[in-house]
Amino acid sequence: MPRGNALVGFHAHPHRTSSHVGPDAQLEEIARRAGVGARTLYRHFPTKADLVRAALGQSIAEDLTPAVERALGDDDPLRGLVSLMEAALRLAARDLSTLAAARNAGTLTSEVYTPFYESLTELARRAQEAGLLRADLVPDDLPRIMAMLTSTLWSMDPDGDGWQRYLALVLDGLSPTAAHPLPPAATLLKGPRPGDWLL
Repeated sequence: MPRGNALVGFHAHPHRTSSHVGPDAQLEEIARRAGVGARTLYRHFPTKADLVRAALGQSIAEDLTPAVERALGDDDPLRGLVSLMEAALRLAARDLSTLAAARNAGTLTSEVYTPFYESLTELARRAQEAGLLRADLVPDDLPRIMAMLTSTLWSMDPDGDGWQRYLALVLDGLSPTAAHPLPPAATLLKGPRPGDWLL
């Protein structure tokens, strides 16, 4: 592919290349895989954080934002909640290196993930009101549950759907049927800490 066309394709879909290299990959390696010169890539993305921000923003706009809209519009709030969790995990499995790089670069900020968690919280509230979700689930449980599920992705083939097993296990635990009382929820500590996926 000519370099000009490669750059157009890369600029339109930065996550397709950035997600296939490790989170610590240098821009030179990303440029090589994209079929463009490193200087060309640096002109469009002066820092790795700029590239990661663009790639993550594109993934969210193309995959997560429409999933949020569909989930919130679903007449069945539990089905909407599950579909949104599935969409987020599908995106995370595909773009795990990009997410890790975004976290390392400090670009995985509250403005990125807050709309997602607000939507999850709203769907969980609706499902609780409909008697479809255990009543003692609190909003602070949701980021922790998603962090637990995301942490399983490092242990499996990123092209597979092994995460579905762990989502199913979690969903069984969220069912109001035969739910046992939970201990109190701990305060949610926000902000990056080494090695965690909690947002």
